[in-house]
Amino acid sequence: MEKVGFGLTNWIVVVLYLVGMLLVGAYFTKRSSKDTDAFFKAGGKIPAWAAGISIFATTLSSITFMSVPERAFLSDWSYAIGSLVIIPIIPILNHFYVPFFRKLKVTTAYEYLEARFSPLIRALSSLLFMIYHIGRVAVVTYLPVLAVASVTDINPLLVAACVGIMCIIYTFLGGIEGVIWSDVIQAFVLIGGALLIIFIGAFSIDGNFATVAHTAASNHKILSGADFKLSDLANFVPLIFVGQFVNSLYQYTGSQDVVQRYQTTKSLKETIKSLWTTGFLGILTIPLFFGMGTILYTFYQNVATLPKDFNTSAIVPYFVITQLPAGIAGFVIAGIFAAAQSTIASSLNSISACFVTDFKQRFFNDKFTKVSDVSLARIVIIVAGVISTAITIYFTLGNTSDTWNVFLTVSGLFGVPVAGLFALGIFTKRANARGVLLGFVLSVVLAFYIDSLQISSLLVATVSFTAAVVFGYFASLLFPNNNKDNRGLTIYTLKDKVDD
Repeated sequence: MEKVGFGLTNWIVVVLYLVGMLLVGAYFTKRSSKDTDAFFKAGGKIPAWAAGISIFATTLSSITFMSVPERAFLSDWSYAIGSLVIIPIIPILNHFYVPFFRKLKVTTAYEYLEARFSPLIRALSSLLFMIYHIGRVAVVTYLPVLAVASVTDINPLLVAACVGIMCIIYTFLGGIEGVIWSDVIQAFVLIGGALLIIFIGAFSIDGNFATVAHTAASNHKILSGADFKLSDLANFVPLIFVGQFVNSLYQYTGSQDVVQRYQTTKSLKETIKSLWTTGFLGILTIPLFFGMGTILYTFYQNVATLPKDFNTSAIVPYFVITQLPAGIAGFVIAGIFAAAQSTIASSLNSISACFVTDFKQRFFNDKFTKVSDVSLARIVIIVAGVISTAITIYFTLGNTSDTWNVFLTVSGLFGVPVAGLFALGIFTKRANARGVLLGFVLSVVLAFYIDSLQISSLLVATVSFTAAVVFGYFASLLFPNNNKDNRGLTIYTLKDKVDD
């Protein structure tokens, strides 16, 4: 396939966007340098609406920006059911989980796991998060860069390096406050980019949205009876809902990049408001990104044709570059990179929070005495960012994501069971450290087996979470509680004070 020139005007728009992100980080440098409370929690000064938008931008990666429309383009809206899990998730978070995090004034989510279980459980969960997110930063940079480079003449190595380095710099400078306000800008850019694709695409078709609706209905592009057949578990709607529910439960309860935002507002009430903002934006993604895919399907059915043997993973950037005017195309491509950067910056800041809080302050506070915690956090951001960027460049040079697929499988299997640890800690009295650790190991083993069957990644997530809870609870019955004081650490004693 012949590649399209990116054009000077588009380059100017993208460069202006990247420079703008740097300026945001620079603006918050002085404030973030005060102490770790400012660097990791923004001193609790973030408005609820901004924190909510930031959570939304963090959970919506560049992969979502491209893969969701691709799925709607190739198949239908069955996976939109997974986006609806935000409706039951938000009340559960606000009623059961967030009050614990706010009450304990934790910097990382895993501090709760130590208070409830043991330092080992805390360290293990935190370490797994850091390893996973170093790889995640690499992939959310690599995949969009690869997709854009596959349809344009841009140099993928140059763009990958620029996106990674820019994120490192503004995360290094601005701390979590700079990251959150960058997220707010990036959220508007990526939503604006998606809306431009939808309206320009629709109004390029005779009949506009009426033709889109007719084409979607005629070709079963919304939902069909096949989405409810047990014979195809990968597209089985009930499994999509349950699997996405447990994935989201991990993201909102056991993943530091999201949980960290719960402490950036001034009160529990404000945090609850922020999550309702996130929920509203999460529902918005259904018509926004699935609708984008359906419009692109209609466009290439009625107006234009795709090149022979076209890789549909690049369907969004291909449409942008070939159909949108110069400048507007640059803005939408900036939206794709914005989705990547919001995830990258959040991951880098939360990785540094885990290293400083869960390891340095907890186990080695008498070491590194010549380096302040904020300086150490910034060093960790540089190291993690450089490693991730190096992995991105390695993938780009090899033009393959096979290594990442293996990494994602291994790391992802360890993520969802961590949500099981939080559930056991909050909703049961009997769960104890040795029992939940044994249950965690058994759930990972079972998840690896289910994954080897290659049925559905959502089935793996469902099984691993369920196994972590069931195995962890019953294994706890094998061990004594050792009279551990869990007052204030379960839903049964939420209002009790927690001993320091």
